Amino acid sequence: MSTVIIIQARVGSTRLPNKVLTDIANKPMLQRVVERCSRSTNADTVMVATTNNADDDPIVKLCESIGTPVYRGSEEDVLDRYKQAADMIQADVIVRVTSDCPLIDPEILDQAITKFEEVKPDYASNVIERTYPRGLDCEIFSRSVLDRVWNEAKQKHEREHVTPYILENPEKFTVLSIVGDTNESTHRWTVDTPEDLKLVQAIYAELGEDGAFDWKQILDFLEQNPEILQLNAGIEQKSLKD
Repeated sequence: MSTVIIIQARVGSTRLPNKVLTDIANKPMLQRVVERCSRSTNADTVMVATTNNADDDPIVKLCESIGTPVYRGSEEDVLDRYKQAADMIQADVIVRVTSDCPLIDPEILDQAITKFEEVKPDYASNVIERTYPRGLDCEIFSRSVLDRVWNEAKQKHEREHVTPYILENPEKFTVLSIVGDTNESTHRWTVDTPEDLKLVQAIYAELGEDGAFDWKQILDFLEQNPEILQLNAGIEQKSLKD
């Protein structure tokens, strides 16, 4: 059975244009996401799903340069993009990650994949009841569930955001919420704004450009250096409707 991490990526961003290619410790942010996901021992492959837009040609070039499989599809119908990408790479289980998470943690991914394999729900995620820092998000579902959602989801937001159809129809799907031992949900490690980027750059500068640190080391660093948290304090998360 093939478990594939699929990272959705495009250069368009309202609050931080071209953010997926922004430099973090001498590498583009998307490459940081790919490298951290590639450290997962429970996933067989990491691939990127981007759009057919010419603006996203640099994403394809980056993926080719680092040997990462890439699929190009619809910009707005991200659900279809995931469906076609999963079909192309013949994934049995899909782990959905977004390209604005350069601190995504392979240990958390592995734990989530293990729980998904043990419990065998239709869908598992660590964001249903958020306990991990924002930016360590993952969702897991089988290709058969993806096919079903692809066939049944009709609303624009269901197509654009991939999984709302599952969460908005709990009577149709078995759902597993993955939670941590402590609540660290007040931390914001995703990158949507220049302030977010400064925080992540500071973390890489301190903990190492090789990116081999884990999320608990980040927590320790921030606890010892609380002034770093002020770099993106007050930034609000965009809603799905924004």
